[in-house]
Amino acid sequence: MRIGILTGGGDVPGLNPCIKAVVNRVHEEGHEVVGIRRGWGGLLGTDPEDPESVARNLVPLDPGAVRTVDRSGGTFLHSSRTNPGRVAPSDVPDFLAGSVGGDGPYDLTGHALRVIEHAGIDVLIPIGGDDTLSYGLRMHQEGVPTIAIPKTMDNDVNGTDYCIGFSTAVTRGVQFIHNLRTSTGSHERIAVVELFGRYSGETSLITAYLAGVDRALIPEVPFDLDRVCALLMADKAANPSNYAMVTISEGATIAGGEMMLSGEADAYGHRKLGGIGQVTGELIKERTGEGIVYQQVGYLMRSGSPDSLDLMVATNYAVMAADLALDGSTGRMVALRNGSYSSVPISVTGEGVKRVDVDELYDAAAYRPKVRHVRGKPMFLY
Repeated sequence: MRIGILTGGGDVPGLNPCIKAVVNRVHEEGHEVVGIRRGWGGLLGTDPEDPESVARNLVPLDPGAVRTVDRSGGTFLHSSRTNPGRVAPSDVPDFLAGSVGGDGPYDLTGHALRVIEHAGIDVLIPIGGDDTLSYGLRMHQEGVPTIAIPKTMDNDVNGTDYCIGFSTAVTRGVQFIHNLRTSTGSHERIAVVELFGRYSGETSLITAYLAGVDRALIPEVPFDLDRVCALLMADKAANPSNYAMVTISEGATIAGGEMMLSGEADAYGHRKLGGIGQVTGELIKERTGEGIVYQQVGYLMRSGSPDSLDLMVATNYAVMAADLALDGSTGRMVALRNGSYSSVPISVTGEGVKRVDVDELYDAAAYRPKVRHVRGKPMFLY
């Protein structure tokens, strides 16, 4: 058996250990693994008739090749947001340019399938979030045996209580917020900390909950700026050190406004997010007269090596995915459900993203975490 593995979308800590564990488990049973570089872009960019192109995009992996990769964060296979089912004219490889017509975008899934067949890949293991795994579902529907591994720092993939990268992102966020308290308190200001989170505010909410920030603004609940200003001024006055802190998800919106988007849409229809924290901070300063500390944490949340929880889950997801492949149980996504390792039909990845249960986890009037019930909830309350 030959298993292909790839990582797509944003990087998170735990990807390299996951790849390593798949390779080691598969080789224990005498089978092969090929790493596909740059996510689905590796399939799109491979010309089966060009050995140099094949070598550039498809790399054989054995225990020796992955021996030390788990000692660093990110993904040594690299990543991309490529969607072979929706390729912009500018992204069509030169060797395919003559085979497409019209204005695009183009569905080049047929080419991806030819590359998989040419490479002798029997099972695909994509590691990714909602977008990457949505194309994994497409591969499954096209008849390619596929086993998905969920990763995203937003923890928003349907069908699982946990995605690789979430714990480390929250851990980093809590650390940075506590570190920022020293400067914010020293200068008696209001800190506005922008965190990742496009449609789901869980990363921001749980980080705020654990770091004990005063207010947390999430995508699920558009916020009234005047009320936020009043609450922060009250928080500042009540703090003996005379400062206040608010976290804000990059996808949060001011009531009546829209997401802060820039640039062209990617292959999955997403434009770049960011800047709502800076705009909100400037408006808070304008309306209150208080000094502002604005910090966009962003990529720092998903940088570096995984914490022990992400290392544990990444390794166990990998072993489970490899075992499913070896057993011929494809069309699945590995998952954690109710505290136990499991697997679910890969079709769950087509059901959209999870979002914060506002009624259970958020005080929408006070703009802060409010966990009403813990008993019976998943470890991360989501």
